[in-house]
Amino acid sequence: MKTTAQDLVPQDCGADHTAAEIIQQPDVWREVGAIVAGERASLDAFLSPLLADEDLRIVLTGAGTSAFAGEVVRAAVARATGRRTDAVSTTDVVADPYASFPDDVPTLLVSFARSGDSPESVAATRLADQVLAHVHHLVITCNSAGQLARLHGESSSSHVLLMPAASNDRGFAMTSSFTSMLLASLLALGALTTDAIEAPAAAAEHITAGGLGGQIEELLAREPERLVYLGSSSALKGLAQESALKLLELTGGALVASSESSLGFRHGPKSVLNDRTAVVVYVSNDPYTRRYDLDILAELRAGLPQGSVVAVSASRDGLPGDDTWLLPGLADVDDTVLALPAVLCAQLIALRASLHQGIRPDNPFPSGEVNRVVQGVTVHPLPQRREDVA
Repeated sequence: MKTTAQDLVPQDCGADHTAAEIIQQPDVWREVGAIVAGERASLDAFLSPLLADEDLRIVLTGAGTSAFAGEVVRAAVARATGRRTDAVSTTDVVADPYASFPDDVPTLLVSFARSGDSPESVAATRLADQVLAHVHHLVITCNSAGQLARLHGESSSSHVLLMPAASNDRGFAMTSSFTSMLLASLLALGALTTDAIEAPAAAAEHITAGGLGGQIEELLAREPERLVYLGSSSALKGLAQESALKLLELTGGALVASSESSLGFRHGPKSVLNDRTAVVVYVSNDPYTRRYDLDILAELRAGLPQGSVVAVSASRDGLPGDDTWLLPGLADVDDTVLALPAVLCAQLIALRASLHQGIRPDNPFPSGEVNRVVQGVTVHPLPQRREDVA
C-alpha cells in the first residue's frame, strides 16, 4: 500500500502539499528516468559536440536549493565528463559575472530552476551570453511556462529538459523539485544510468513507509533549539547545506540550522554546540572519507547528551546500532546517489519540526517575508570591463 500525506501529517495542519511532495519522490524519479531516456538522442546530439572539447567548462547554477543541487552533483559530473566542472550560484553570477566566468572558455551552463521565474535565473543565462564568447545552456526546470523555459525553448544554443509536472512543488519549500533536477542532471550528463534509479527509490520508499520507526520523533522530542548537518564528501556537504536550509525554511527560522563538513566543523562552527543542539552526520560510502565522519561522530557523541547525534548511513560499518538511520541497499553507491534518499530524512525532520512549532509547512511565511518565488531583486545593467573598453 502506498504511503499518503495523511499517513505523515494530520489533516488541516497546512502540510498536505509538502507531505505529498516528499512522498512522491520515488515515483517522480522513475518518471525522470523515462523522460531522459526518451530525450537521449536529442540530448546526445546537443551535448556530445560540447563535451568533445577538452577546454569545455561546465558550470552548474541555481539559487538556494537549486544551487545546492549543483554542489551535490559537481564531483560526479566532473568524473563522468572528464571536464572542469564548477558549482556557481546564480546569485554569484548576477552579482559578479566576471568573477564567475573569469576565463573566456567554451562553457556549458547547466541551470537548475523549479519555477524558472526568479530574477536571477534568467539574468544568469543572459549575463553568461554577454560575458562569454561561446556558451550553451542546459536548462533543467520543473515549469514549462516559466520565463527560463520560454526564453531558451527556441534557442539553438540551448536544450530545455522539463521535469515531471508533479515536481513543480506547490509547497513553499523545494522537495521533489530538488531531487528530480539533481537526478536529471546525473542522467543527462552520463554520471548515472536509468537502471541505477531503483535502488535509491526503494530506499526512499523505505523511509516514507516508516522505515526509520519513530527515530525522527525521538530526535525532535528532545526539543532541540539548534540543528547541525555535517557531510564530508563533496556531495554530502552539499546535501548538508540543503538540509539546513530546509529546516530554516519550514520552521520559519524558529530553529537555528547550520551545516559544515565533518573536518571543517571543528574550525569555529563547532561553537554552535550546546546541550540543546542536535547533530545529523551524513556518513560517506567512500572508505577513506568515511573515517572522518566516524571520527566526528565519536567526538560529538562523547560530548553531547545521548540521542542527540544521529548518523545517516548506508552501512553499519564502524557505527553502533543506536542512533544510526540506515538507508538499505545503497552500501556500494556513490555519495551523489546516496544523497537522493538521504535528503528525505532532512525533509521529514523539517516537516515534523515545523508542525512541532505550530507552523503550517505549506506556507511558513503567511505575511510574505519570504516568498516561494523570490521577489524584490533588481537586476542592474552590466558595464563593460575597462580592458574591454580599452
